[in-house]
Amino acid sequence: MNTAVDLVRARLPRLSRVHHIAVVVHDLDAALGFYRDLLGLELETVLPIPSDGVRIAFLPVGQTKVELVEPTDPTTGVARFLEARGEGFHHVCFEVPNINEALTRLAIDGIQLIDTAARKGAEGPVAFLHPRSCHGLLVELIEAPGGPAWSSLGY
Repeated sequence: MNTAVDLVRARLPRLSRVHHIAVVVHDLDAALGFYRDLLGLELETVLPIPSDGVRIAFLPVGQTKVELVEPTDPTTGVARFLEARGEGFHHVCFEVPNINEALTRLAIDGIQLIDTAARKGAEGPVAFLHPRSCHGLLVELIEAPGGPAWSSLGY
C-alpha cells in the first residue's frame, strides 16, 4: 500500500456481488403476474416476514435476484415508503464476506447505519445502511453463506 487510494480501499468492505434488487409493490400476487408470468422469471420462493411486516418473493436472474416486497403492516417503513412514493425500486443488496466487519468499517468511515449489527434476514444475516449516507439509496448488506454471523444468528 503506497498511495492514499490503497489505504482507503483497504478500509472498505469487499462487495462480492449484487445479491438482489428490491421492488416494493402494493400486491405481491399481481406483481408476480408481471415478473413471473410475463417476463418469465422463475419464482424461487414466497415468504412472509412477520418481524418486518412484509411478504416477499425472490425471482433469480443469473447470479442476482429480484425481490418483490409487499407490506403487510401499515405502520412499517416499507408501508410508509409505498404510501409516499408508490411502487418501484426500494433498495439494493450487496453481498459481503463478513457483515459485522463491514458494518464496523463503514461506521468508522462515518456511514450512518440503520442496523449496527447483523440481524436475521430471509436469506442470511443482513443489515441496512441509511440512505442519507448512500446518496439517497437504501443499501442492504447480506453476509455470504457460511460467514461468521450465520452461526451466531442460528442459521
